[in-house]
Amino acid sequence: MGTRRGYVISDQFAMHFVTITIVGWVDLFTRKECKEILIESLKFCVMKKGLIVYSYVIMPSHLHLILRAKEGSDGLSAIIRDFKKFTSRNLIKWTLDNPFESRKDWLKVVFEYHAKFNSNNQQFQLWQQGNHPKILLHPKFTEQKLNYIHANPVVAGIVDLGEEYIYSSARNYIGRKDFVLDVEIIDFGAQIGYIPM
Repeated sequence: MGTRRGYVISDQFAMHFVTITIVGWVDLFTRKECKEILIESLKFCVMKKGLIVYSYVIMPSHLHLILRAKEGSDGLSAIIRDFKKFTSRNLIKWTLDNPFESRKDWLKVVFEYHAKFNSNNQQFQLWQQGNHPKILLHPKFTEQKLNYIHANPVVAGIVDLGEEYIYSSARNYIGRKDFVLDVEIIDFGAQIGYIPM
């Protein structure tokens, strides 16, 4: 998905690294309820749309994922489009209808402002256009992106260890069972001739 040259999903069923970002880099995912909307939508896409999630992290203003679409599904671009459309509608509703969201007036202005510059949106825009997809064909590049995802909350100073952050697949990869989203673990050992970094 994405309209800029170099940022398109050319193989709809290959593994990709994607980044999905809130307009204006707004820190919407400091709210637990907003993170839960993303988790529930990812679970739905896995169960009903043929999405396979290998890794993810939900940061305050964006999320990174390694994922692919199953053969026979509508493809990765369509799944991401539907995910963004559904979560946008629900996140905007939660934000603007929540009497405890102290920033709702400001957020409304931000979402309205960004919608003015995008003909695809009528009143509000929550997500930036595009996802900066990178196809993952080589194990070393895949491992680099996996490590990057799990290090994000550490680099941001949210936690000291990646597995301490519940809204990440770092826990899944060390065998903990107290995770919020089940993921398909990437088996690097199955890669012929692969030497870990």
